[in-house]
Amino acid sequence: MPATTPAWDPDPYLRHAGHRGRAFTDLLARVPSLPSDPPRIADLGCGPGHTTALLTDRWPAARITGYDTSPEMLARARADHAGLTPGGGRLDFSHADARTWTPAHPCDLIISNAALQWVPGHADRFRAWTDGLTPGGTLAFQVPGNFDAPSHVLMRALAASPRWHDRLSDVLRHDDAVLRPEAYLERLTGLGCTADVWETTYLHLLRGEDPVLDWVRGTGLRPVLTALDDDPEARDAFVAEYAAALRTAYPAGPHGTPFPFRRIFAVAVKEV
Repeated sequence: MPATTPAWDPDPYLRHAGHRGRAFTDLLARVPSLPSDPPRIADLGCGPGHTTALLTDRWPAARITGYDTSPEMLARARADHAGLTPGGGRLDFSHADARTWTPAHPCDLIISNAALQWVPGHADRFRAWTDGLTPGGTLAFQVPGNFDAPSHVLMRALAASPRWHDRLSDVLRHDDAVLRPEAYLERLTGLGCTADVWETTYLHLLRGEDPVLDWVRGTGLRPVLTALDDDPEARDAFVAEYAAALRTAYPAGPHGTPFPFRRIFAVAVKEV
């Protein structure tokens, strides 16, 4: 977990919303029927709310709350998505930190999309969250499993280099930011849940100039951009050096730049 809390910007994140959202829809497809009608749903790390809004398509009468720590993300989510749903439900957004959040009311679904990798020790929170589920309720999440990919390895190596070590050595996450799929399965079944855990590697075809850099500007690079925000010259120098390394690691092809991205999924149903 980075020592610097990253500042978030919805715009670069949403530029790749189509690719990013695919993992959420794949996760959602494996969530079973919920025990209550209408259900109560919590989305941890909702970001700008575009995927949270997809929950209303499946549960149009649900009471849904998206939680995040970023004021910028929450402002965008509220502006774009908050309010009554066509099925008579409601979609709200609220500030909360997944490191300490527990449901104020029993939930039928607690879901999290590409957020728990920012929460150190997040697996230790599973008990509090499953305790907050109604019997038969579901905890579902997906996290990136690509911390050993060039996009992360090159970023960490550059941050640890002599030029940047003093300012950036402790701001980035390492490959222990998420657990192995087997460890998630063990944790969740150990809580008495029926768990389904799997992994998928997506092959995103990105287009545009320096598209992998543009992707990480919205996510993994945020701690670096935040740490160097007071020194634009240094920030631009780091980004330029990193961009050159990414071009070599992810060469453009005739139809775009292939960007493999591994993700880990888990769906755990609380016993009735």
